[in-house]
Amino acid sequence: MTVDAFADRLARVRHRFVSTLEGKIDSARAAVPKLSDRAPSAVAMVIETYRAIHGIVGISPTVGFPATGRAAREAEDVLRDAYQKQRGLTEEEIPALKKCLQSLRETATGELQCFFAVDAGRDNGGGG
Repeated sequence: MTVDAFADRLARVRHRFVSTLEGKIDSARAAVPKLSDRAPSAVAMVIETYRAIHGIVGISPTVGFPATGRAAREAEDVLRDAYQKQRGLTEEEIPALKKCLQSLRETATGELQCFFAVDAGRDNGGGG
């Protein structure tokens, strides 16, 4: 694979990541009430949410969003025990996850703003 082909592929992955990031965070935040160990489908929701957050953890640094990856890891850490033990979140874990998801949202928003500013500069011939 040539350098140009690799750069093009990475750019496509980056744009796909950017286009889905906010939706994944929103879905995780919307799922919080369904993650409680008192919710009937908690285990399935924990699995789904953990996998979505884990995906953010894995790809973020690779496509230029290291702070988002670190913030996502914090949320992943809250979910990990419940995911591994196939259980819902406890009353103590729910507020911790909410806090982590808020931090993830703020971090991602900041990095996305920088991404779009640089991307707009490239589109306008400004380099980046």
